[in-house]
Amino acid sequence: MNTVSILGSRISILDSYRTAYQYVVEYVRSNEKPAYITVNNVHTVIEGIWDADYRAITNQAFLALPDGKPLSVVARWKGIANISRVFGPTFFEKALEWGQEDGVRHFFFGSSQQVLETLQNVIRDRFPQAQIAGAIAPPFRPLTASENAMYIEQMNRSKADIVWVALGAPKQERWMAANYRYLNRGVMIGIGAGFDYLAGNTQHAPEWMKRYALEWLYRLIQEPRRLWKRYLVTNTLFVILVVLELLGIKRWEEE
Repeated sequence: MNTVSILGSRISILDSYRTAYQYVVEYVRSNEKPAYITVNNVHTVIEGIWDADYRAITNQAFLALPDGKPLSVVARWKGIANISRVFGPTFFEKALEWGQEDGVRHFFFGSSQQVLETLQNVIRDRFPQAQIAGAIAPPFRPLTASENAMYIEQMNRSKADIVWVALGAPKQERWMAANYRYLNRGVMIGIGAGFDYLAGNTQHAPEWMKRYALEWLYRLIQEPRRLWKRYLVTNTLFVILVVLELLGIKRWEEE
């Protein structure tokens, strides 16, 4: 998989949702070793600036999806013409849709029991042939070793092809990197707010806002108290650091 380095984070060069999906399905079918996939945006790239270990998690992933539109824009500035945004929640829905024909088995890990129940009802309604292998809503606190082992065992018993992990960044990436090797097979994908989008708790931005990379503004309006720092401070810092990188003034080492 070809990648482009953005502030030291290696982002996969993908031209469509279908291409990303095919990589996942082909890997699951042909590879006995488990793997993990990160969904990357401005927030995760900046997190990688401060934390080299977190940047290494992104760079060692089987795929690092260009979830945030700014990442694909910066990649094009770097001369990568064939890269498209792969928005995590939309990829989640497409994998559920396309996976019906391919017999993909899905496991959901994260969020609350209420969200997981709503999510599964929506999936049964919209994607009736989708195979739900299992779902776990872990407690909102650090897991004990025994709890963690029990959850991994449930995932293995389910024979899931994809374990969708919705713990929020950077927690979900750290959890996947620490635990994916214990799967018997399949891939973990950190999906962030993907469960909430499909369950209807978070609304998609209008298409025109997505087209102009303004989805962050739509989410900020929805959750200003929780997201103001991430979007206003982090986005501004991202722009400054990208300009420094493009001008050759500063380069971040890949881990």
